[in-house]
Amino acid sequence: MRLNKYLALATGMSRRAADNAIDDGRVLVNNKRPEQGIQISDHDVVTLDGNVASPKQHVTIMLNKQIGYVCSRDGQGSKTIYDLLPESYYNLKPIGRLDKNSSGLLLLTNDGNLANELTHPSRQKVKIYEVTLNQPLQPLHRQMISDFGIELEDGLSKFELERRTDDDRDWIVAMHEGRNRQIRRTFKALDYTVIKLHRTHFGPYILADLKPGKTKNI
Repeated sequence: MRLNKYLALATGMSRRAADNAIDDGRVLVNNKRPEQGIQISDHDVVTLDGNVASPKQHVTIMLNKQIGYVCSRDGQGSKTIYDLLPESYYNLKPIGRLDKNSSGLLLLTNDGNLANELTHPSRQKVKIYEVTLNQPLQPLHRQMISDFGIELEDGLSKFELERRTDDDRDWIVAMHEGRNRQIRRTFKALDYTVIKLHRTHFGPYILADLKPGKTKNI
């Protein structure tokens, strides 16, 4: 097994981060500074910052996040997603986030490579949301969002829209990006308020019939 993969399995860091740690001299193999790309065998001792690094099993779960929970360990007075998880999952980190007032599919993992694969700007996956607005979306505004994009303070926001019901307040949003509160801010710029935002898909992962507050190993 290549050293960077070994470190990724042992620590949850990405292989790129592992390569950087090797270059910075933070990694030793049998008390010697290694070269990039060396193969690690069962009898080798690998340390990172002086601590022995041993590969651990990757765990990735899907959580159906409920409204009212924040995606952090310190809720600063709010409930956090870790209140929904058994203690054995406390070491997992969310891949992307959902704000406190949003619900739906949230992935958590200790696999740094998977997290990087799903969130890196060059490889970001499609995310799909069910959105309900406070008033019907006007056809012109739909065209502006889908065809031209809406200029926000952090850049242009553009995503696909599809009717979810016959009610023009109910929409399916599909997007590759994942900037902070991007969907809410995009509609707000056109004087709409998002009153429901529920994520159903993240790349190949689908929430399906997972009940609110429950988890599933994937």
